Amino acid sequence: MDISTVGLRVLRQIAESGSFTAAAARLGYTQSAVSRQAASLERSAGAVLFERRSDGVQLTSTGLTLLRHARTILDSLAAAERDLTGTAPQTELVRLGVFLSAGAAILPAALARLAATDPHITVTTIEGTTPTLGRALRAGSIDLALLTSRPPHRLSDGESPRLHVETLADTELAVAVRSTGEFAGRTTVHIDELVDAPWIATPSSNSEPLLGVWPGLPGRPRIVHSARDWLTKLQLVAGGFGVTTVPSRLSPALPLGVSLLPVEGAPPEIRRVLVARLPGRPAPAITAVTRAIASTV
Repeated sequence: MDISTVGLRVLRQIAESGSFTAAAARLGYTQSAVSRQAASLERSAGAVLFERRSDGVQLTSTGLTLLRHARTILDSLAAAERDLTGTAPQTELVRLGVFLSAGAAILPAALARLAATDPHITVTTIEGTTPTLGRALRAGSIDLALLTSRPPHRLSDGESPRLHVETLADTELAVAVRSTGEFAGRTTVHIDELVDAPWIATPSSNSEPLLGVWPGLPGRPRIVHSARDWLTKLQLVAGGFGVTTVPSRLSPALPLGVSLLPVEGAPPEIRRVLVARLPGRPAPAITAVTRAIASTV
């Protein structure tokens, strides 16, 4: 079997990105180049490695087997390059993926705790949705992922290999409103008052529903601003340009002029904070990072 390192990198990026188009964008290739590499990989392996679906690309069981070896090969090549160039790290590196609101609510305190307890560990982070981070774990692009789930809180996504997942905490959703606006002085807001409210939301995708609009809101929400960045959304709220749904754990990071209100007249919306990794015995550095995150949450 004759497979190039370029082909292995393409395989890993397709597994992480979930599509040929996204993999091409991340690698700086054209989509046709990625498709050719994928076809070459399948010819060399003598098997189908990719399952083409309407919502993207998923690796077959044979593709996952090759991916497992690709991770080992690419990590060994990276280590060899560091040794040859004299850039071998003096610290242990853990690549951490975090869900979109964790950067403000959890990450800074967890890194500060880790710096105090395990200063020899260096953490790099990347932000993404829970499905994206799950793919990144399986592709070997990250070592650990901080995820979130919604009811019924299924711990497994059905993909292979099955991730090792630990539950850290539950948090309740609330609505962020302008402190001096329509809901000034309020301690709660009723679901009926939110039906016609102007919403600030994150664009939805095939794998992630609309974020920012209250889940189960009756009728069609009136979305006036669309933004992925939490700071942008909360600053728009502070300016009186709409409301948005946030985890209550974001309370310490709210900008001046923004208040959180629990929602009445609807069941509580609970989100679960999880930490995930590949199965097997974790490296001590991964255990230390997990411990720092758990103690923070």
